[in-house]
Amino acid sequence: MKKEQNGILPLLELNLAVIFISTSGTLGRYIDLSPFLIIFLRALIAFLALFIFCKIRGVSLVFPNKKDAKKVIGIGLLMAVYWLTYFQALKLSSVAIGMLAIYTHPVITTFLEPIIRKTGFNKIHAVLAIFVVVGVYFLVPEFSFENQKTLAVCFGVGSAFIYSLRNILIKEQSEKYNGSFLMMVQMLVVTTVLIPVLFLFDLSQVPSQWAPLLILGLLTTSVGHTMLVTSFRYFSVTTASIISSAQPIYGILLGYFILKEIPSVNTIIGGSLIAAAVFTEIFRTFKKIN
Repeated sequence: MKKEQNGILPLLELNLAVIFISTSGTLGRYIDLSPFLIIFLRALIAFLALFIFCKIRGVSLVFPNKKDAKKVIGIGLLMAVYWLTYFQALKLSSVAIGMLAIYTHPVITTFLEPIIRKTGFNKIHAVLAIFVVVGVYFLVPEFSFENQKTLAVCFGVGSAFIYSLRNILIKEQSEKYNGSFLMMVQMLVVTTVLIPVLFLFDLSQVPSQWAPLLILGLLTTSVGHTMLVTSFRYFSVTTASIISSAQPIYGILLGYFILKEIPSVNTIIGGSLIAAAVFTEIFRTFKKIN
């Protein structure tokens, strides 16, 4: 297993992955289709792109171990549920609230990873994760299930738990298999599970949405998520999760410039707290690799 001390390049690649993945919030709001249909098309585009890439690069497309194959298929199912709940949070609210709610996943990962992977508990990670949670607190309006924003936060936090679990489980596989291959299998699972959407939703608007769908499938998913999975070779899932929390900051900026969504003062405060946690972890990681 490779360690964090291998160099600065993995850290730069992780941050680039964060930038690419951060486009998902704005695109999820921008694309005028059902979340189910968006996710199906996103996964299908990503699967085809990753399959072609793996074939060109000569990446093996088989699992020597059937047990690993079953695990990755299960992880693909988690990915499907994660996306469905995440996009529902986005549809119920703004890019800012939807994205910041799901980025409670660092605090969940902080406590979940030591339990599942039997790693040591890091108190500093817990403090940084709490910063993220306090940031999310500023997003929550009056707690009432009649309030659409509160429902969005609930969907986001539920999605965050599933995302944390998926990341922790995929780390073991990322140390054995090519990241593009692992993402390809997950996208195949998501696509297969969501095939019924082709018969349940109106497809007439799909042609007008191809441009943002291609960006979502190719850049955000094929490139961004593959780079994130690959980063698990070098970093703990907790470290990668805390650094990945910069995504809502990029997402809010994209939401402002593309969708003209102006974040509130509370959103800015929450985002600032999350940014403080992210940059602290980046600084700590940078010191370790130097």
